[in-house]
Amino acid sequence: MNGIEEVGNEILQQDIQAVVRSGVTDGLRDGSTVFVTGATGLIGSLLVKALVYCDREITVVALARSMEKAQAAFGSLLKSEKLKICLGDVNRPLQVEGPVDYIIHGASPTSSKYFVEKPVETIFTALNGTRNVLELAKEKQVKKAVYLSSLEVYGVPEQKQYITEQDFGSIDPMQVRSSYSEGKRMAECVCASYAKEYGVPVVVARLCQTFGAGVAYDDGRVFAQFARCAIEGRDIVLHTQGNTVRTYCYTSDAITALLTLMLRGVPGEAYNVTNMQTAISIRDMAELVCSLVPEKNIQVRIEIPEDVASFGYNPEMIIRLDSGKLQALGWQSTVDLKDMFTNLIKSMTADRTQ
Repeated sequence: MNGIEEVGNEILQQDIQAVVRSGVTDGLRDGSTVFVTGATGLIGSLLVKALVYCDREITVVALARSMEKAQAAFGSLLKSEKLKICLGDVNRPLQVEGPVDYIIHGASPTSSKYFVEKPVETIFTALNGTRNVLELAKEKQVKKAVYLSSLEVYGVPEQKQYITEQDFGSIDPMQVRSSYSEGKRMAECVCASYAKEYGVPVVVARLCQTFGAGVAYDDGRVFAQFARCAIEGRDIVLHTQGNTVRTYCYTSDAITALLTLMLRGVPGEAYNVTNMQTAISIRDMAELVCSLVPEKNIQVRIEIPEDVASFGYNPEMIIRLDSGKLQALGWQSTVDLKDMFTNLIKSMTADRTQ
């Protein structure tokens, strides 16, 4: 556990400790190599740090587009003998020296605004990136690969209490916002096809919206916008009625889920990753955040702009994911929605003042 203080603020340190103490990496054999794409992103960077600090003698190979990005994400952790940086881009064929036992593929755009401004790049990062990762998995004959998909593959589902891995709704392919949803769907099919045709042991993780310590202060996603308003004492302004209902997951819980799937997931299968107790509407979530900082006296306001489509919002829907299939592998969520936002606000505040 020595050295975790080097990875970031106190909340982030606690999250990494929680992953390490969970025992989720106990099944990793000494000498294993784990290759991580999207390693400088929110989930990828926390995953890399947790693996480096686990009590297994393993090697973590983190794919980064530049050393500048790697330095920003890992800092002094780059001195660790367990961490190696591989410079590259998933949109091009990947070359990794030596054996690779496991792959976790998380490289993907995450901004709704990017999806509508760069839909072609969004689609082909999903398709070409996933193909290149699976070709590497086939070449290295990995024990397991995990693809980070999204709840957005479900589209606009039928009204059900909970959505299982077999439930699918509609996606309008003529809307450029669908570049992300359709890209993820097709990438999942690529995974299933490599599993069937080439025997690549790939598992799909369908993550709900995931956040926690480590979110950048200027992150444009809704949870970060709400946290910034709480920190700065500004009213939360919604650009829709806020009727969409989703379930959420805390970052450290998502990391233990991915590691569980890496070690115990069934190849060719998909698993929902979510905290089933967090279902809430966007409007109620905004009210919850306001209640966490009563001294700021902020409130929720609704102001719908004429160009609302340019924001890249999904259609309003109710989508509560069922994580029972993942729980059957022994995984459990541990952080509720209130604590998720409390930790997020503390973490973003700490990063802002550094």
